[in-house]
Amino acid sequence: MAETAATPALGIDRLSRPPESQLRLAWRSFRRNRLAVAGGVVLLLLYVVALFAPVLAPYDYRAFNPGQPLKPPSAQHWMGTDRQTRDVFSRVLVGSRVSLAVGFAAVSLIMLIGITLGAVAGYLGGIVDNVIMRLTDIMLAIPLLFLLIAAAALFTPGIRTTVIVIGFTSWMTTARLVRGEFLRLKALDYVLAARALGASTPRIMARHLLPNALPAIIVQATLWLSYAILLESSLSFLGLGVQPPTPSWGNMLADGRVDMRMGWWVAVFPGMAIFVTVLAFNLVGDGLRDAFDPWRRER
Repeated sequence: MAETAATPALGIDRLSRPPESQLRLAWRSFRRNRLAVAGGVVLLLLYVVALFAPVLAPYDYRAFNPGQPLKPPSAQHWMGTDRQTRDVFSRVLVGSRVSLAVGFAAVSLIMLIGITLGAVAGYLGGIVDNVIMRLTDIMLAIPLLFLLIAAAALFTPGIRTTVIVIGFTSWMTTARLVRGEFLRLKALDYVLAARALGASTPRIMARHLLPNALPAIIVQATLWLSYAILLESSLSFLGLGVQPPTPSWGNMLADGRVDMRMGWWVAVFPGMAIFVTVLAFNLVGDGLRDAFDPWRRER
Protein backbone atom coordinates (compact mmCIF):
# COMPACT_ATOMS: atom_id res chain seq x y z
CA MET A 1 0.00 0.00 0.00
CA ALA A 2 2.87 2.38 0.76
CA GLU A 3 4.38 1.85 -2.70
CA THR A 4 0.98 2.38 -4.34
CA ALA A 5 0.45 5.61 -2.45
CA ALA A 6 3.91 6.89 -3.32
CA THR A 7 3.47 6.41 -7.08
CA PRO A 8 0.95 9.24 -7.65
CA ALA A 9 3.10 11.51 -5.53
CA LEU A 10 6.05 10.92 -7.86
CA GLY A 11 3.88 11.63 -10.87
CA ILE A 12 2.57 14.83 -9.32
CA ASP A 13 6.12 15.85 -8.44
CA ARG A 14 7.25 15.39 -12.02
CA LEU A 15 4.31 17.37 -13.35
CA SER A 16 5.01 20.18 -10.87
CA ARG A 17 8.61 20.64 -12.03
CA PRO A 18 9.17 23.55 -14.41
CA PRO A 19 10.11 22.51 -17.97
CA GLU A 20 13.80 22.56 -18.83
CA SER A 21 15.09 25.44 -20.90
CA GLN A 22 16.06 24.87 -24.53
CA LEU A 23 19.65 25.77 -23.70
CA ARG A 24 19.86 23.06 -21.04
CA LEU A 25 18.26 20.50 -23.35
CA ALA A 26 20.74 21.43 -26.08
CA TRP A 27 23.69 21.13 -23.69
CA ARG A 28 22.50 17.68 -22.55
CA SER A 29 22.18 16.56 -26.17
CA PHE A 30 25.59 17.97 -27.05
CA ARG A 31 27.25 16.10 -24.19
CA ARG A 32 25.86 12.81 -25.50
CA ASN A 33 27.60 13.39 -28.85
CA ARG A 34 31.06 11.95 -28.20
CA LEU A 35 32.59 13.18 -31.44
CA ALA A 36 31.39 16.74 -30.78
CA VAL A 37 32.73 16.64 -27.21
CA ALA A 38 36.07 15.30 -28.49
CA GLY A 39 36.19 18.13 -31.03
CA GLY A 40 35.47 20.67 -28.29
CA VAL A 41 38.28 19.27 -26.13
CA VAL A 42 40.70 19.47 -29.08
CA LEU A 43 39.70 23.08 -29.73
CA LEU A 44 40.12 23.99 -26.09
CA LEU A 45 43.63 22.50 -26.11
CA LEU A 46 44.48 24.31 -29.34
CA TYR A 47 43.44 27.68 -27.94
CA VAL A 48 45.36 27.05 -24.70
CA VAL A 49 48.44 26.13 -26.73
CA ALA A 50 47.99 29.21 -28.91
CA LEU A 51 47.64 31.44 -25.84
CA PHE A 52 50.85 30.16 -24.27
CA ALA A 53 52.74 29.51 -27.52
CA PRO A 54 55.67 31.86 -26.74
CA VAL A 55 56.21 30.04 -23.44
CA LEU A 56 55.76 26.52 -24.84
CA ALA A 57 57.96 27.03 -27.92
CA PRO A 58 61.44 25.60 -27.19
CA TYR A 59 63.10 28.00 -29.66
CA ASP A 60 62.52 31.47 -31.00
CA TYR A 61 60.49 31.01 -34.19
CA ARG A 62 62.80 33.51 -35.96
CA ALA A 63 66.06 32.01 -34.64
CA PHE A 64 68.45 30.28 -37.02
CA ASN A 65 70.34 27.12 -36.12
CA PRO A 66 73.56 27.29 -38.18
CA GLY A 67 74.53 24.06 -39.87
CA GLN A 68 71.07 22.43 -39.42
CA PRO A 69 69.03 23.02 -42.60
CA LEU A 70 66.26 20.48 -43.22
CA LYS A 71 67.12 18.31 -40.24
CA PRO A 72 64.54 15.53 -39.72
CA PRO A 73 62.51 15.27 -36.49
CA SER A 74 64.70 14.41 -33.52
CA ALA A 75 64.90 14.81 -29.75
CA GLN A 76 66.42 18.25 -30.26
CA HIS A 77 63.93 19.44 -32.89
CA TRP A 78 60.68 17.52 -32.48
CA MET A 79 59.36 18.47 -35.93
CA GLY A 80 62.70 19.04 -37.61
CA THR A 81 64.02 22.26 -39.12
CA ASP A 82 63.22 24.06 -42.37
CA ARG A 83 65.49 25.29 -45.16
CA GLN A 84 66.36 28.40 -43.12
CA THR A 85 67.33 26.14 -40.15
CA ARG A 86 64.38 27.37 -38.05
CA ASP A 87 62.63 25.01 -35.63
CA VAL A 88 59.39 23.78 -37.23
CA PHE A 89 57.73 22.86 -33.90
CA SER A 90 58.19 26.39 -32.53
CA ARG A 91 56.84 27.89 -35.74
CA VAL A 92 53.79 25.61 -35.71
CA LEU A 93 53.02 26.68 -32.14
CA VAL A 94 53.37 30.38 -32.89
CA GLY A 95 51.55 29.93 -36.19
CA SER A 96 48.56 28.56 -34.28
CA ARG A 97 48.14 31.97 -32.63
CA VAL A 98 48.06 33.70 -36.00
CA SER A 99 45.77 31.22 -37.78
CA LEU A 100 43.27 30.90 -34.92
CA ALA A 101 43.26 34.65 -34.22
CA VAL A 102 42.75 35.52 -37.89
CA GLY A 103 39.95 32.96 -38.15
CA PHE A 104 38.20 34.27 -35.03
CA ALA A 105 38.53 37.94 -36.06
CA ALA A 106 37.35 37.22 -39.61
CA VAL A 107 34.30 35.28 -38.41
CA SER A 108 33.45 38.09 -35.96
CA LEU A 109 33.42 40.52 -38.90
CA ILE A 110 31.40 38.09 -41.03
CA MET A 111 28.82 37.69 -38.27
CA LEU A 112 28.61 41.45 -37.66
CA ILE A 113 27.94 42.26 -41.32
CA GLY A 114 25.76 39.24 -42.04
CA ILE A 115 23.58 39.54 -38.94
CA THR A 116 23.06 43.28 -39.44
CA LEU A 117 22.10 43.05 -43.10
CA GLY A 118 20.07 39.87 -42.67
CA ALA A 119 18.13 41.26 -39.70
CA VAL A 120 17.31 44.52 -41.47
CA ALA A 121 16.25 42.71 -44.66
CA GLY A 122 14.17 40.10 -42.86
CA TYR A 123 12.32 42.47 -40.54
CA LEU A 124 11.77 45.52 -42.76
CA GLY A 125 11.11 43.65 -46.00
CA GLY A 126 9.97 45.55 -49.08
CA ILE A 127 12.48 47.51 -51.11
CA VAL A 128 15.11 47.27 -48.35
CA ASP A 129 14.92 43.49 -48.48
CA ASN A 130 15.11 43.48 -52.29
CA VAL A 131 18.18 45.73 -52.40
CA ILE A 132 20.09 43.75 -49.75
CA MET A 133 19.20 40.37 -51.25
CA ARG A 134 20.14 41.43 -54.80
CA LEU A 135 23.49 42.65 -53.49
CA THR A 136 23.87 39.28 -51.74
CA ASP A 137 23.06 37.44 -54.96
CA ILE A 138 25.64 39.47 -56.89
CA MET A 139 28.32 38.69 -54.30
CA LEU A 140 27.39 34.99 -54.30
CA ALA A 141 27.63 34.87 -58.10
CA ILE A 142 31.36 35.65 -57.93
CA PRO A 143 33.56 32.64 -57.00
CA LEU A 144 34.72 33.23 -53.43
CA LEU A 145 38.37 32.28 -53.92
CA PHE A 146 38.62 34.53 -57.00
CA LEU A 147 37.01 37.37 -55.05
CA LEU A 148 39.43 36.84 -52.15
CA ILE A 149 42.48 36.80 -54.42
CA ALA A 150 41.35 39.92 -56.28
CA ALA A 151 40.62 41.81 -53.06
CA ALA A 152 43.84 40.71 -51.37
CA ALA A 153 45.89 41.75 -54.40
CA LEU A 154 44.56 45.32 -54.18
CA PHE A 155 45.87 45.91 -50.67
CA THR A 156 49.11 45.37 -48.80
CA PRO A 157 49.20 41.73 -47.62
CA GLY A 158 49.16 41.22 -43.85
CA ILE A 159 47.10 40.03 -40.92
CA ARG A 160 44.73 43.01 -40.89
CA THR A 161 44.20 42.84 -44.65
CA THR A 162 43.49 39.11 -44.45
CA VAL A 163 40.83 39.60 -41.76
CA ILE A 164 39.14 42.45 -43.64
CA VAL A 165 39.20 40.67 -46.99
CA ILE A 166 37.71 37.43 -45.60
CA GLY A 167 35.11 39.35 -43.56
CA PHE A 168 33.89 41.60 -46.40
CA THR A 169 33.71 38.79 -48.98
CA SER A 170 32.11 36.02 -46.92
CA TRP A 171 29.07 37.49 -45.12
CA MET A 172 26.44 36.49 -47.70
CA THR A 173 25.37 33.06 -46.41
CA THR A 174 25.05 34.44 -42.87
CA ALA A 175 22.87 37.30 -44.14
CA ARG A 176 20.55 34.90 -45.95
CA LEU A 177 20.32 32.62 -42.91
CA VAL A 178 19.47 35.47 -40.53
CA ARG A 179 16.97 36.92 -42.99
CA GLY A 180 15.16 33.60 -43.16
CA GLU A 181 15.07 33.30 -39.38
CA PHE A 182 13.70 36.84 -38.98
CA LEU A 183 11.05 36.26 -41.65
CA ARG A 184 9.89 33.16 -39.76
CA LEU A 185 10.01 34.70 -36.29
CA LYS A 186 8.40 38.06 -37.02
CA ALA A 187 5.09 36.36 -37.90
CA LEU A 188 4.80 34.65 -34.49
CA ASP A 189 2.26 35.81 -31.92
CA TYR A 190 4.69 37.18 -29.34
CA VAL A 191 6.25 39.50 -31.93
CA LEU A 192 2.82 40.71 -33.06
CA ALA A 193 1.91 41.31 -29.40
CA ALA A 194 5.09 43.30 -28.80
CA ARG A 195 4.36 45.41 -31.87
CA ALA A 196 0.78 45.97 -30.70
CA LEU A 197 2.05 47.14 -27.30
CA GLY A 198 4.09 49.83 -29.02
CA ALA A 199 7.58 48.31 -28.84
CA SER A 200 10.01 50.02 -31.19
CA THR A 201 11.59 48.25 -34.17
CA PRO A 202 15.12 48.14 -32.66
CA ARG A 203 13.73 46.73 -29.40
CA ILE A 204 11.74 44.01 -31.17
CA MET A 205 14.76 43.03 -33.26
CA ALA A 206 17.23 43.04 -30.35
CA ARG A 207 15.06 41.69 -27.52
CA HIS A 208 12.66 39.31 -29.27
CA LEU A 209 13.96 38.20 -32.66
CA LEU A 210 17.74 38.05 -32.30
CA PRO A 211 17.82 35.86 -29.13
CA ASN A 212 15.54 33.31 -30.80
CA ALA A 213 17.71 33.27 -33.93
CA LEU A 214 20.91 32.73 -31.91
CA PRO A 215 20.97 28.90 -32.13
CA ALA A 216 21.18 29.00 -35.92
CA ILE A 217 23.72 31.83 -35.77
CA ILE A 218 25.94 29.96 -33.29
CA VAL A 219 26.00 26.87 -35.51
CA GLN A 220 26.79 29.01 -38.56
CA ALA A 221 29.61 30.81 -36.74
CA THR A 222 31.18 27.55 -35.58
CA LEU A 223 31.22 26.11 -39.09
CA TRP A 224 32.55 29.38 -40.50
CA LEU A 225 35.49 29.32 -38.09
CA SER A 226 36.85 26.21 -39.81
CA TYR A 227 36.22 27.71 -43.25
CA ALA A 228 37.90 31.00 -42.32
CA ILE A 229 41.03 29.16 -41.20
CA LEU A 230 41.08 27.36 -44.56
CA LEU A 231 40.66 30.66 -46.41
CA GLU A 232 43.46 32.28 -44.41
CA SER A 233 45.72 29.31 -45.12
CA SER A 234 44.88 29.50 -48.83
CA LEU A 235 45.69 33.21 -49.03
CA SER A 236 48.91 32.79 -47.04
CA PHE A 237 49.89 29.82 -49.22
CA LEU A 238 49.49 32.02 -52.30
CA GLY A 239 51.50 34.83 -50.70
CA LEU A 240 48.49 37.15 -50.30
CA GLY A 241 47.85 36.59 -46.58
CA VAL A 242 50.10 36.66 -43.53
CA GLN A 243 53.62 37.57 -44.61
CA PRO A 244 56.93 36.06 -43.43
CA PRO A 245 58.69 36.12 -41.06
CA THR A 246 55.40 35.95 -39.11
CA PRO A 247 54.48 32.25 -39.28
CA SER A 248 51.04 30.97 -40.14
CA TRP A 249 50.13 27.45 -41.13
CA GLY A 250 49.43 28.60 -44.67
CA ASN A 251 52.75 30.27 -45.39
CA MET A 252 54.55 27.36 -43.69
CA LEU A 253 52.90 25.07 -46.23
CA ALA A 254 54.13 27.37 -48.99
CA ASP A 255 57.68 27.22 -47.59
CA GLY A 256 57.59 23.43 -47.37
CA ARG A 257 56.13 22.62 -50.80
CA VAL A 258 59.51 23.03 -52.54
CA ASP A 259 61.23 20.69 -50.06
CA MET A 260 58.74 17.81 -50.01
CA ARG A 261 61.28 15.26 -51.19
CA MET A 262 64.12 16.28 -48.90
CA GLY A 263 62.11 17.64 -45.95
CA TRP A 264 58.55 16.33 -45.93
CA TRP A 265 58.10 17.40 -42.31
CA VAL A 266 58.23 21.12 -43.15
CA ALA A 267 54.84 20.90 -44.90
CA VAL A 268 53.27 17.84 -43.26
CA PHE A 269 53.12 19.14 -39.68
CA PRO A 270 51.42 22.51 -40.42
CA GLY A 271 49.12 20.63 -42.82
CA MET A 272 48.17 18.25 -40.04
CA ALA A 273 47.52 21.20 -37.73
CA ILE A 274 45.10 22.67 -40.29
CA PHE A 275 43.41 19.29 -40.77
CA VAL A 276 42.92 18.65 -37.04
CA THR A 277 41.64 22.18 -36.37
CA VAL A 278 39.15 22.20 -39.24
CA LEU A 279 37.93 18.69 -38.35
CA ALA A 280 37.42 19.70 -34.70
CA PHE A 281 35.42 22.80 -35.67
CA ASN A 282 33.25 20.76 -38.03
CA LEU A 283 32.57 18.13 -35.35
CA VAL A 284 31.56 20.81 -32.86
CA GLY A 285 29.41 22.54 -35.47
CA ASP A 286 27.61 19.30 -36.34
CA GLY A 287 27.09 18.61 -32.64
CA LEU A 288 25.62 22.05 -32.03
CA ARG A 289 23.35 21.73 -35.06
CA ASP A 290 21.96 18.43 -33.77
CA ALA A 291 21.66 19.77 -30.21
CA PHE A 292 19.67 22.87 -31.19
CA ASP A 293 17.40 21.03 -33.65
CA PRO A 294 14.47 19.48 -31.69
CA TRP A 295 13.84 16.79 -34.33
CA ARG A 296 17.46 15.64 -34.40
CA ARG A 297 17.64 15.93 -30.61
CA GLU A 298 14.71 13.57 -30.14
CA ARG A 299 16.27 11.00 -32.45
